[in-house]
Amino acid sequence: MTEKKLYLTFVDSGVTGILDVHWDVAPRTCAAIWEALSTPIRVTASHAMYAGPEIMCGLPEANRTFDPLGLPPENQSVYGQPGDMLWFYQPKNFFRVDPSEFWEIGMFYSEGGRVFGPTGWIPVTFFARMTEGLDAIAEQCGLIRKEGVKTIEIGHHG
Repeated sequence: MTEKKLYLTFVDSGVTGILDVHWDVAPRTCAAIWEALSTPIRVTASHAMYAGPEIMCGLPEANRTFDPLGLPPENQSVYGQPGDMLWFYQPKNFFRVDPSEFWEIGMFYSEGGRVFGPTGWIPVTFFARMTEGLDAIAEQCGLIRKEGVKTIEIGHHG
């Protein structure tokens, strides 16, 4: 059986990276995200304001195929390494400073990443790591800081 992996592509440049999914340490999160990405997502990625070298995007409503409150904390940390992909769910009215609901997928692309926001440290589930193409992806991620949001696509690889 072929190992289940994900891809992340910057649509305009065609730059793609491949991610290994952490089935062993985050099985329920991986299963939920895998199912949600049965149909690839094409979304706008922005750059994090507090977390350092991280890009982030929302999971579109059409891909919200699971109950985010039913996922347990798995493989959590507040420090991201280059290539680490994360999952974070913010229920409506969870934070006073931002009462909106948010289904976040993010990825750290360089050293110095930390999951920190306007309310402080926020543990998240790390469910995958980019193992192929990270240098080229990191260059594209850095351009978001200079040029603004970019469209990415995330889906099943192979």
